[in-house]
Amino acid sequence: MKFKNIIIFLFFAGTTISSATAQKQYTLLECIDIALENNRNIKQQEVNRQQRELAYSQARADLLPNLNANAGQNFVFGRSIGIDNVYDNINSKQTNFGISTDVTIFDGLRMKYNIDARKADMYASEADLEKMQDDIIMSVSTAFLQALLNKELLRISENQLESTDADHQRRLSLVESGRLAEGELFEVEAQLAREELNRVQAENNLKLALLDLAQIMELETFYNFDIVAPSAETLINETALLPSEVVYESALANRPQIRSMQYRLESSEYEVLMARAQYFPTLSFGANMGTNYYNMSGRPNDSFSTQIKNNMSNSLGFNLRIPIFNRFQIRNNVSSARLAIINTQLELDKTKLELRKQIEQAYYNAIASESRWKAAQKSVEASNEAYRFTEAKHESGRSNSYELFLAKNNQTQALGEEAQAKYEYAFRLKILELLKD
Repeated sequence: MKFKNIIIFLFFAGTTISSATAQKQYTLLECIDIALENNRNIKQQEVNRQQRELAYSQARADLLPNLNANAGQNFVFGRSIGIDNVYDNINSKQTNFGISTDVTIFDGLRMKYNIDARKADMYASEADLEKMQDDIIMSVSTAFLQALLNKELLRISENQLESTDADHQRRLSLVESGRLAEGELFEVEAQLAREELNRVQAENNLKLALLDLAQIMELETFYNFDIVAPSAETLINETALLPSEVVYESALANRPQIRSMQYRLESSEYEVLMARAQYFPTLSFGANMGTNYYNMSGRPNDSFSTQIKNNMSNSLGFNLRIPIFNRFQIRNNVSSARLAIINTQLELDKTKLELRKQIEQAYYNAIASESRWKAAQKSVEASNEAYRFTEAKHESGRSNSYELFLAKNNQTQALGEEAQAKYEYAFRLKILELLKD
């Protein structure tokens, strides 16, 4: 499956076990494999695919002759027919055995068109299954990338908290030595509490993102669930921003939803040929072989084996059925099949239009997210420089703690926005890459 192969290439990373927390860290590929294995919709679609495969197999088997055996035992009381084909008022027992076969020689190629139609239905069902798998891969990838973003935001909040805590420890030493007023310590403690709250919120957001991913994977238990993957920069560097026209032309040839509708259109065309085939005569050949045993009460009867041997009869025959008037049923069947072609063609056109809209939106979203990321990078550089400058002023006594913490909060906000823009750009690039194949 091309969709999955791209994911494997882009997100390949080894699986590790953390000895400290006993957490299993899943790669994206492992998450996708588990989701595809557990998803019930995919299992239902697989059953549907197997049903289409059976229908195709049966259509091919319809070309073969059939063979049937029969046996019967009758008890007649009163007037009954004897072996001499004369009725008499006498009780009797009659036993018969037979075997028969028949085969269709010509039916206007209806069975041949039925085979082609069921084959197209089978391929359409396979494409539907692939489309459903691609949707699951997209859902898992989206949730996985969101969890990675929340991991990054948690790391940023932890780094900021660590920096503030170090500043708090430094000021505490200065207060204890009498070189700094105790009021300066209260301000940094308030900042420390705010950053601890930000860290807790970031941690909860990460847990919720991991929970969402685990639920998409339909895991029975998801305690100690974690993920691992390359950085967003690695993902961005591995993927080129392709023009929307290039992506659309490739998608027309590769996307399963397009192939599914094309196969359904092909099946509808064969349905028209099947309906038209009913205008032609049907010629079939049949053969029968049978025997009987009669037992008439109160009369001498030949033995069972003798009668079975002597009453043996065989027959061969052809049957020709010529349609003359069927209450316009054939004509209406042909018209209905042609309308189905028109409807399927419209569905195919609509699918192509929706695919084009999806690709164009993904392309322009990727361009916009790239611009946002570049702007966020500049904002991070500016906020870092502003914080460094304010920190230097604070150290020299030319600014107060409020200005310092405001600069640090601005830095934290800029780092968070840059992380969000970066992962959004990576995600937009992956969507384009996945839509292409």
